[in-house]
Amino acid sequence: MSDLWRSYRMSAPGQPLLEYCEPLPQPQGHEVLMRITASGVCHSDLHIWEGFFDLGGGRRMDYAPDQMPHTLGHEIAGEVVATGAEVQGLRVGERRLVYPWIGCSECANCRAGEEHTCTGRPRTLGMRRLGGFSTHVVVPHEQYLIDFAGIPETLACTYACSGLTAFSALKKVATVQGPLLIIGAGGVGLSAIRLAKGVTGAAPVVVDIDPAKRETALQAGAARAIDPADSATVKQLVDASGGFDAVVDCVGRPSTLSLSLQAVRRAGQIVVVGMFGGSLELSLPLLPFRALTLRGSLVGSLSELRELVALAQAGAVPQIPIETRPLEAAHRSLEDLRGGRIIGRVVLQP
Repeated sequence: MSDLWRSYRMSAPGQPLLEYCEPLPQPQGHEVLMRITASGVCHSDLHIWEGFFDLGGGRRMDYAPDQMPHTLGHEIAGEVVATGAEVQGLRVGERRLVYPWIGCSECANCRAGEEHTCTGRPRTLGMRRLGGFSTHVVVPHEQYLIDFAGIPETLACTYACSGLTAFSALKKVATVQGPLLIIGAGGVGLSAIRLAKGVTGAAPVVVDIDPAKRETALQAGAARAIDPADSATVKQLVDASGGFDAVVDCVGRPSTLSLSLQAVRRAGQIVVVGMFGGSLELSLPLLPFRALTLRGSLVGSLSELRELVALAQAGAVPQIPIETRPLEAAHRSLEDLRGGRIIGRVVLQP
């Protein structure tokens, strides 16, 4: 194997990613050194690269990795090339999917198996620690590696974020008996559309402003795909059904949450997973009066990712559209994502 670690890193928010080359580290203890074979480009990468999350009203939440220059990328699949002395049950050459949402392992949430909601000092790969826009990555413990045998690596890597985010959100509304609405047919939205029937039993209605994405949504199994600008059709759907039992908002902007509140039935559920940004003025009496459940959902747990991979290995998870690009296209891919020019997922392959 090459003795160099090549990566594309951000040195400042919004600036072009630069190529770095350095000697490969020797893993210690439970650490595992992986050669990356596939790394998805996610909308969260875009937020981190820009350096903030838009909170609306001119407010923003600044976000900085633990160190600069920083390597983005948290949807990672690869091959084991070296292990620390304490690693067990893993051999060099084995292919694994990486669970990147690694917590501090000490806070109450981490001890409960909910590392993705760590309240201590998270060690998230690609967000806090060096990630997947690279030839290699160091995983701090072998427990975060999942065998994805039988699944193409370019698809498996997307399960670590877009697939897991959609799966965990749908599980939160899995008891839905009536119609389901999914807002947004981007990477996460398409994963939710393809998973919806298997998790909730309902073929979803999908809303997206992009005609090409609406067509892709129909091909992915949506019962209907409509333009949110077509207010008459939206109203007819709501009137005919009495409102949707559940809404999964994969965009997360004021207009989509406003639509969610209009579309959901009394005592229905709204789950927001998108982080596009902004804020919304909410009439608080409507929450108790309509008995609504409004909640956020942040990616998912390690056990949920294992569950999702098992479903995929059993053939229960249809594939999303994937475009592969070389590692050198990392910066261009962020620009294309920001410009709305990507359908499905771009996956970098070193």
